[in-house]
Amino acid sequence: MKFRKTKAAMTLPEFFKLNFDDNNLWEYKADEVDLLVDLVSLIRPSHPEALPPVNLDELLELLAGNERYRQSLSLYIKGVIKQKKFSKILTDADILTDSDFFFEVKKRVLAKLIPDQPRKDTLEYILNQVFYKKTDPIWIGRIPIEKLEELYTALGFHSLYVSSEAKSPLAELLFSMEVLIHRIAGRALETDVIQMVPEYENLESPFLAIQKEFGLLTERLLEEHRNYVAPDDVGYRQLMVLHHQCVNYVKAAFKNSEKYGISIRVNQNLLRIRQQLERLGVLLPLLAVDETAEARTDTISLGLKIITYNCVKNNVRQLVSDSTQLISYEITQHTANTGEHYITKSRWEYFRMFWAAAGGGVIVGILCIVKVFLSMMETSAFGHAFFYSLNYSLGFIAIYVLGCTLATKQPAMTASALVRALEKGHKEGGVAQEEKFTAFAEFFARVFRSQFIAFVGNVLVAFPVAWAGIWLIDITFHYNLALTKWYHLVTDLSPIHSLAIFHAAIAGVFLFLSGIIAGSVANRDKFRHMYYRIQEHPLLKKSFGRTRAQKLAKVYENKWAGIISNFWFGVFMGSTAPIGVFLGLNIDIRHITFASGNLALALYGANFNISTEMIVWGVVGIVLIGLINFLVSFGLSMALAFRSRNIPLTEFGPISLSIWKHFKRRPGTFFFPSFRK
Repeated sequence: MKFRKTKAAMTLPEFFKLNFDDNNLWEYKADEVDLLVDLVSLIRPSHPEALPPVNLDELLELLAGNERYRQSLSLYIKGVIKQKKFSKILTDADILTDSDFFFEVKKRVLAKLIPDQPRKDTLEYILNQVFYKKTDPIWIGRIPIEKLEELYTALGFHSLYVSSEAKSPLAELLFSMEVLIHRIAGRALETDVIQMVPEYENLESPFLAIQKEFGLLTERLLEEHRNYVAPDDVGYRQLMVLHHQCVNYVKAAFKNSEKYGISIRVNQNLLRIRQQLERLGVLLPLLAVDETAEARTDTISLGLKIITYNCVKNNVRQLVSDSTQLISYEITQHTANTGEHYITKSRWEYFRMFWAAAGGGVIVGILCIVKVFLSMMETSAFGHAFFYSLNYSLGFIAIYVLGCTLATKQPAMTASALVRALEKGHKEGGVAQEEKFTAFAEFFARVFRSQFIAFVGNVLVAFPVAWAGIWLIDITFHYNLALTKWYHLVTDLSPIHSLAIFHAAIAGVFLFLSGIIAGSVANRDKFRHMYYRIQEHPLLKKSFGRTRAQKLAKVYENKWAGIISNFWFGVFMGSTAPIGVFLGLNIDIRHITFASGNLALALYGANFNISTEMIVWGVVGIVLIGLINFLVSFGLSMALAFRSRNIPLTEFGPISLSIWKHFKRRPGTFFFPSFRK
């Protein structure tokens, strides 16, 4: 046995001379893939992403100029792939195997780290050994089809329609399509999927029809001893029509998610059906052949598809993208609907926002005082986390239920409303790009001034309320609540004496998450028909009457998602610092409205004996905390909204430029409503 050279020290002529001269080929078993691995490694470009097509001229010239090389390579490759099963690649590769999203992610991550090794009698095993790089489909796809046809002819391959053996490629293909059709029909007839498309309830299921039609077609092929049908065959055309109806069914189900909501499990089921229908859409046309040249092209095309499917079967990024796109859309759709209530149009709405924010400032001022009191309790880190969270949660829920406003809760909502406005511009084909971005800039100015007046209302009121509260406690009980806490309260606001900026960013993330929770709860309740359940609950109707039950259902629909969102926002805010203490990490939260109230408490606690420098840095810290709260929550929400609506991030540049131009032209509109009639 000769020792083969490594790829780095070998050229194509040397490879053929070493392995196919002097009968060296027969030193390897027919099912060994080592030679094929080496040959592909020699052809594979060092930079697969490069634009020029892969050149097969050297290989083709070697085969054309040396009959021994051509025959030997042909015999070897045919021996390697002979009667290898490939149906599993067509039915499973790059298709969800389970409706459990997290199970699928874990499975794919594990397969990336420790690849699954199928049995050696399958084509999947060979492809795993030969085409194991994720860039392989890229450079293979850049090989000119003429060169592939020339290689196909040189190696003496036959089309998949020639053989009539039980294990022929055509038999594998038909089996793959049959498996896909049965799996599609099984999933599509599940109750949770059917309820997504009530408009199809009184119609015959296209999934059962395509199952029946495919069975009739395959039976006819067996009876007539044929391997394909003509493109104008009635049965084949009926199959294609039914396939189109199945695709429309799934599209309708996805579209109805806005109306009925959707769960992760149903989303995964629909996604799997869609992937299987897409795969079936690739395979069904292979049943119809018009001429010999088309049979050769179909065979080459199927081979390329099989290689691609096998290479991308463990793609985690695409899985996460596909699985979360619709859910994120439904979540941001809810936050966009909510966010529109926080965007002022008229002067009356502008000042109404101020008074709503002032109400929020009153509650936050009280929460600041309670928080200082709770910090003095002798309890464990868990106890502090529990009571802090309870304080924040009850306060935030009170702000929400009473119709008041917490300024930093708005950006996560208004960002989705902004992107939805941009999406409408996308769908209106007649709107010019410049006009679309100008309209968006004007809408952004409305959003910004709404946020501005909400910040002003919160900060201006939280400060005097906190000060008045601690003063009343002092004169009533003769106790200065912040006497031992004032130094920490004021230094925690300073961007140079503490990690206030970082802590403000953490609060911004929590603001973003609270918006996600609100949208998620609203979507879940919509899918589970919670409002209708409450409205028609027999015990509620008997106890309170039909009218009150309907009102209760309406209140639940309008308020429950917000209550849950504010509860968890309070838990996030209250538990961060105790968790940081437990883990030994300097993590905490900073929120602009609470920062304003804490500055008032610090001033009173120090008997107003604080250096000017500390006061200045405290005020600067409040402004920066508010800015970071806004930028982080707004930025994350914008990114999610862009992604959920498939709007490219490249549009962010023109949007920013348009906003800047509008600001230079009319800066006042970013802070105050227009007083022109």
